[in-house]
Amino acid sequence: MDVVIHHNAACGSSRNALAIIEAAGYCPIVIDYMSEGWTRPQLLGLFAAAGKTAREMLRERETLARYPHLLRDGVTEEELIAAMVEDPVLVNRPIVCTAKGVRLCRPAEMVLDLLESWPEGPFSKANGTLLIDAEGNRVPPDGGGRK
Repeated sequence: MDVVIHHNAACGSSRNALAIIEAAGYCPIVIDYMSEGWTRPQLLGLFAAAGKTAREMLRERETLARYPHLLRDGVTEEELIAAMVEDPVLVNRPIVCTAKGVRLCRPAEMVLDLLESWPEGPFSKANGTLLIDAEGNRVPPDGGGRK
């Protein structure tokens, strides 16, 4: 199965999602959207496939810091997409695409829903949160603890 990740190496969630994908044995296509940028058709396609709006995919922390006017009521989807094309960091990440669907994988363990196979357990995120136990079962978010 092909796996594509729209990745920002400066983002911990994006790094964790990529680590999960690679630990599961996939060789993903990694798109560094911070250097490659976005196109309007690309964003429209990804958002439609994920069932999300531009407003839902807007990374609010960067938006608040750089473009607070985009968070006001009345800003259109077209205005948001134009801003995202202009400044790629405004798109929330990581976005992962597989044959099982397209999803914003935030938190990173949401990527497991898109994979046919998972990393061998036990497997933890970089911060030590257990995602997959020794028997290969997914650990519930509230029961993972630290290893």
